[in-house]
Amino acid sequence: MKALYRIIFLLCFLSLPLFAQAQKGKSKAQLEKEKKENLNRIKQANKILQQTKKEKAASIGQLNAIKEKIDVQKGVITNISKEITFIESDVQTTEGIVQALQKDLEQLKAEYATMVYAASKTANSYNKLMFLFASESFNQFAMRLRYLQQYSEARQKQVEQINKVQTALTGQINILESKRKQKQGLLSKQIAESKNLQTLKVQQDSVINRLSKQETNLKQEVAQRQQAVKKLDKLIADIVREEIARAARAAREAGKASSGSSTKMTLTPEAALISSSFAGNKGRLAWPVERGFISQKFGRHNHPVLKGVVVENRGVDIQTAQGATARAIFEGTVLTVASVPGMNNIVMVQHGEYFTVYAKLKSVNVTTGQKINIKDVIGTIYTDADGTTELQFQVWKNSSNMNPEVWLSRK
Repeated sequence: MKALYRIIFLLCFLSLPLFAQAQKGKSKAQLEKEKKENLNRIKQANKILQQTKKEKAASIGQLNAIKEKIDVQKGVITNISKEITFIESDVQTTEGIVQALQKDLEQLKAEYATMVYAASKTANSYNKLMFLFASESFNQFAMRLRYLQQYSEARQKQVEQINKVQTALTGQINILESKRKQKQGLLSKQIAESKNLQTLKVQQDSVINRLSKQETNLKQEVAQRQQAVKKLDKLIADIVREEIARAARAAREAGKASSGSSTKMTLTPEAALISSSFAGNKGRLAWPVERGFISQKFGRHNHPVLKGVVVENRGVDIQTAQGATARAIFEGTVLTVASVPGMNNIVMVQHGEYFTVYAKLKSVNVTTGQKINIKDVIGTIYTDADGTTELQFQVWKNSSNMNPEVWLSRK
C-alpha cells in the first residue's frame, strides 16, 4: 500500500510542472508575440535604411533608421533574456522532478527486493501445497489461498510501478536535456545579437560623425523646418479659430448658445458623438501609416547631432517606406486641404472637437468636406532628396496641441 500511495503522490507531483506551465503560458505567448513584432520592425527598418542609403551623403533619416534598429535590437536581446529566465525556471523544476523520481525508483526497487527475498524464504521453508493442505478448516484453506494470490499480485503491481516510474524518469531526463540545449542555443543567440547591437552602434557613431561635418547644412535645415512649423501652426490655429467661430454662429442662429467668443467647439449631437468616441479610443487609435516608426517625438528635445540646438515638434514625425500612404486614424470630415512650404501638402480632419493633421504629403486623395472612415487613404507621403519618407502627424483638441503618441495604439 505504501508503494501505491507513493505512485499516487508521484503522479500529482508530475502534474505540478504542467500547472506551472499553464500559469506561465500567457507570458511565453507574449514573448513569442514580441519576437514576431521585433522581426517585423527590423525588416521594416532595414527597408527604410536601404532607401536612405541610396544617397551617398549621410542624413538624419538614415540616422533615425539606425536608431530604430538599435531600439529593436535591444528589445530582441531583452526578449532572449526573458526566454532564458523561463527556461532556467523550467530546468530547476525538471531537475527536482528527476531527483524525486530517482528516489522513488530506488525505494520501489528496494521494496521489491525485500518481497522477492521473503518469497524465496517462504518457498524454501514450505511447500505451497503442503501449506494449503495443512489448513485445519476450509475457511483457513480459502484464506491461505487468497493470501498467496494477493502476495503474487502485489509483486506484479510492484513491477508495474517500477516500470512506470522508470518510463517517467526517462521522459523527464530527455526533457531536461532538451531544455539545457535550448538554453545553450539562446545564450549563443544572445551573444550574436549583442554583437549585432555593437555593430549598429558603430554605424550610428559613423553617421553622426559624418553629419557633424555638415553642421552648416544641418543648421539651415533646422531653420527651414522652424519656419515651416510656424507657418503650419498659424494655418492650423486660424482654421481651428474659424471653425470654432463658425460652429458658435450656427449654434446662435439655432438658439442653442449665447453670443460671445469661445475657445471651445459648439458641437451638434452627431459631432458630439464622434468627439466622445474619438476620446474614448485614446491609446487605441489606428496608426496614420501601415508601417513605420516614430523618428521624432512630440515636444522639445535636443537635436540628434547639433550640440546646444533644441528643436520643438508639435506632433510626431513617422518615418516609413518610399511610396507609403497616409491614412485616417478615425472617422471624420476633411476640414482643410492646403499647401505649406517645407511641409508640402497638408490635410486637416475634424473629429468633433478633435482635429488630426497630416503633413509632408506628396499628393492628396481627399477633398474638403469629404466624410472619411478609419484607414481611408488621405494621400501619398513625400520622399525628400535624402531618400527619407516621413509624415508629420498632429492631434489637437480645440486650440490645444496634444501628444499624438499617447493617442495611437501600441504597435
